Amino acid sequence: MRVYLPATTTVLQRLLDEGRLEQPVTVFAVTPELREHYPLSDTDEELEYAALLAAARASLRLLDVDPGAARRRVVLAADVPDAAVTPIEDDAADAGAARVRADVSLSDIASAHLDGAEAEGDVAAAVSVVLEADLGSEDAQFVVDQAEGHELAWYATQEIGPALELL
Repeated sequence: MRVYLPATTTVLQRLLDEGRLEQPVTVFAVTPELREHYPLSDTDEELEYAALLAAARASLRLLDVDPGAARRRVVLAADVPDAAVTPIEDDAADAGAARVRADVSLSDIASAHLDGAEAEGDVAAAVSVVLEADLGSEDAQFVVDQAEGHELAWYATQEIGPALELL
């Protein structure tokens, strides 16, 4: 199953250094809850994009508690066994949220998605208000929307190390 793992540059460096991320790992995937949340989506590709965007929002939350990370959203696309993925069935959880009950190794990673340098200012501003946006603040949501307006760049696995060196 393809899952989208929210991360930070710190987490990405740890993955490169250690070769894996230890379980349990919170991810976003095309779960029954996500399908229910987007009933008009015609394709799995649209639903996977929604899962990627949910992971990018979660990356903002992770940046809030990782002050040493670059102010860029990071999402890892990984292929893991279906049996290792358990949807989080909590009303407070985002649609598509799930847990992977297996280590995610570097060989499981299909691609990495990172913000470019031009997004750093908007991402930094969004990190400071993302929790307020989650609680319904329209002003905070406007700031988060500015960050989410930046498209994430796609990197093949062999490009992850060189991309981190540029930060």
